[in-house]
Amino acid sequence: MQKEEDPDVTASWAIALHGGADATPGREYGHVEAHMAALLDETAEWLAASESAVDVAQKAVQALEACGHHIAGKGSSPNQDGVWELDAAIMDGSTRSAGAVSALEGFISPIAVARDVMDVTPHVLLAGNGAAKLARERGHDKVSNPSAYYDPAVKDPLPANAAGHGTVGAVVLDTEGRLAAATSTGGLLNKTPGRVGDSPIIGAGTWADRSVAVSCTGHGEYFMRTAAAASVAARVKYGHEDVASAAAAVIDEVGDLGGRGGLIALGADGTLSLPFNSRGMKRASANSSGLREVKIFA
Repeated sequence: MQKEEDPDVTASWAIALHGGADATPGREYGHVEAHMAALLDETAEWLAASESAVDVAQKAVQALEACGHHIAGKGSSPNQDGVWELDAAIMDGSTRSAGAVSALEGFISPIAVARDVMDVTPHVLLAGNGAAKLARERGHDKVSNPSAYYDPAVKDPLPANAAGHGTVGAVVLDTEGRLAAATSTGGLLNKTPGRVGDSPIIGAGTWADRSVAVSCTGHGEYFMRTAAAASVAARVKYGHEDVASAAAAVIDEVGDLGGRGGLIALGADGTLSLPFNSRGMKRASANSSGLREVKIFA
């Protein structure tokens, strides 16, 4: 979307973040809310300074990976073999360039590696050893001792493939009207080795074009079966639905199949929608008109 230059008009921006659906009632989330509020303030400064949507989306998700409060990055849990396999994706809506990694082992920021897949390779998705090889070549920070670095956000004994819904994500609209989305996850808790969910699948868990940006969280198999993120965009573009109606309809479809989770969606006009059908969703949003909101259950 192009905007006419007008020195008397402040360009608009907006951002939404999520830290996963299915939050547990009664659990203390004050530290999560405080971190998200501080991150909103930081991203607001970046966007007000005219940083690009894709850069802000990446940096926001890196901060969510690093904080350890969510089932992504530092807060991820190992799979059934005791190995941390992480997934991430990023998409630039202005060009529809995208990059993703799946089953990535041994690196601190999967979203940063996904950005390199987008920027320096001809590919969209690299998996396993191939993703790790790129990360080594590009000098990404390594996890030298996984059991010492990772601090799982969920520490309870877990059944196989438990749905913890702690994926993190960001959707961003910058002052040039560009949209971007980014998503990162440790996946299901105690998951089957090699399992990949929706987060790194462009169109399932992550999507951005010139009309809408979407990042999903929840039981990924259901979001894959509904092509959830791209379905929001298709409803907006071809069905002429507003962003809120499109996002809600997709979550209803996920629910009809038996899935639980949520998504954050942001339109080119700055409209935000953050629907979920789980017990709660860690989420935050802000814009240049003064919105600053952090919510989990309400």
